[in-house]
Amino acid sequence: MKKTVRAHTNIALIKYWGKADQAMRLPAMSSISMTLDEFYTDTKISDSEKDRFILNGTEQTGKSAQRVFSYLRFLQERFGLSGHLQVESTNHVPTAAGLASSSSAFAALAGAFSSYYDLQINRQELSCLARMGSGSACRSVFGGFAMWQKGNSDLTSYAYAINEQPEMDLHLLAVELNPNPKELSSTNGMQLAKTSPFFQPWLERNQAEIDKMIEAIEQNDFTALGQLAELNANEMHAVNLTAQPGFTYFEPDTIRAIKLVEQLRREGIECYYTIDAGPNVKVMTRLKNVKEITKRFISEFDNVKIVNASFGPGIKYLD
Repeated sequence: MKKTVRAHTNIALIKYWGKADQAMRLPAMSSISMTLDEFYTDTKISDSEKDRFILNGTEQTGKSAQRVFSYLRFLQERFGLSGHLQVESTNHVPTAAGLASSSSAFAALAGAFSSYYDLQINRQELSCLARMGSGSACRSVFGGFAMWQKGNSDLTSYAYAINEQPEMDLHLLAVELNPNPKELSSTNGMQLAKTSPFFQPWLERNQAEIDKMIEAIEQNDFTALGQLAELNANEMHAVNLTAQPGFTYFEPDTIRAIKLVEQLRREGIECYYTIDAGPNVKVMTRLKNVKEITKRFISEFDNVKIVNASFGPGIKYLD
């Protein structure tokens, strides 16, 4: 028997950056994301005589395989199940480069597990399961705009759809400046961020920013959404810089990309940036500006890769 599931990655517009409970992957703050059509993971689970994890055609050992099968053992124990599994994943997004590859990876894995064992759970429950693999994966269960409410327990910390078929004219240009894995993992970065004197004040702003982002989404207000997403990203990275010790995911090209977005705005081309745990920049704009922004980035950066993404769907069961 085999079951295959596709899940798309998501980019947080209001960031998740910090855990209230490490073991249960409960976040310190609520977050809002945009699911992307261009980046996704296909994962197949099938019968096997021994545990095997194959990623992009290559069998994995070490930490990556251990993480996958520790998660699957956890799920099996939760539902009173057993058996060896073969997991085959194809990741259509750079891994560990700040493009949220784990969100699609663990959402697809949770979905494939649920389908393989015919668990008959709803999407809220699936969201909770995906969260235990990678926090942001809970949002990739849903398409369009999704919110992860932080909650205070396993049952109350889950994502749900805000609008899975948005009408907003919103495109996200994923500007890949460096495809290599980041040196500092998100997990370690989150731990360090809590030492910043500005971490708690940022937490205290969370609900107000969540409310403003929901209002922007409901009113199809691209300008308000872009301004707030950019502000929230800068708040996250300011917390990183002021941690003890301070750190950053930015590289020189990251700063150059930020400056280019600001220059484009001064020229009347409306666009905003957001940056996650990595050096790569995501530029939010309207469809009419995509070609000009892409042209400018290609002219300014050598060997830059740019993908134009819009709203992606929620989890899909392929067989």
